[in-house]
Amino acid sequence: MSVLFVTGTGTEIGKTMTTAAVAAAALRQGRSVAVLKAVQTGVAPDEPGDAAEVERLAGPVTLAELARYPEPLAPDTAARRAGRPAVRPHEIAEAALKLAASHDLVLVEGAGGLLVRFDDEGHTLADAARLAGAPVLVVVEAGLGTLNSTALTALALRSHGLDCPGVVIGSWPAEPDLAARCNLADLPRAAGAPLLGALPAGSGALPPDAFRAAAPDWLAPELGGTGTFDPTRPGSQPASFAR
Repeated sequence: MSVLFVTGTGTEIGKTMTTAAVAAAALRQGRSVAVLKAVQTGVAPDEPGDAAEVERLAGPVTLAELARYPEPLAPDTAARRAGRPAVRPHEIAEAALKLAASHDLVLVEGAGGLLVRFDDEGHTLADAARLAGAPVLVVVEAGLGTLNSTALTALALRSHGLDCPGVVIGSWPAEPDLAARCNLADLPRAAGAPLLGALPAGSGALPPDAFRAAAPDWLAPELGGTGTFDPTRPGSQPASFAR
C-alpha cells in the first residue's frame, strides 16, 4: 500500500490519531511518509490542523493540505459558506499519487465519514479513493452502536468497489464495558475485514517520544505494527500508559 486512505464511521472518532500511529510505525521502519489532509474544516488559517498534529506526534513527515475552511462543517457546506472552491475528488487523487512518486507511504485523511459530501455534485472521499486506486482503512468506535455504523461504511465501500484492509478502534477505553469487549469479535464480521489495531484512549495526550515508541504496539503487522497491545485483557494498556 503506497497510498492508504483513512476514514471513520463518524467525526471525532480517532482518524487523526490513527493516521499518526500508522505514520509513526512506518517511520520507525525507515520508510518515508507523506500525510495529505484532503480538506480541513473548523480551523483558522494560522492554526495547526490535523496534518500538523500527525507530524507533531509521529515525527518528520511531508505535509499537504488541499483546502481549509473556517467553519466546522461538512466540506461542501463549509466551502459554500466560505465562498471558496470545493475540493474535487480528482484533485485529491492526483495529489496523493504525486506524493506517492517520492514517498514510501502516503496517508490521506478524510473529513468526517466516508460519504460526507466534498462538493455540490455529491462527490465523496470514496470517489477520490477509487480514482487513486487506493484501499481505505476505517477507524471505528469501541462501544455500543459501532457495529451498525461499521457495517454501513463497509457496505458503502463495497458499493464503490473499494478495498478495506481492516478497521482500527480509534479510542479503546481503559475499562471497556461488555459491549466493547464483545465488539472485538463482532467488528470484523460487521466490517468484513480484520481488526488491525486499537489505540488506547488519550493516546494523543502522550509526549511525542512516548507516542512514537508505543504506536507500533497498537497496530497489527499489516499496518507496520507489532500488535503487542492486547485489548482482550481487561485493563490492558501499553507500558507507556501504565499508571
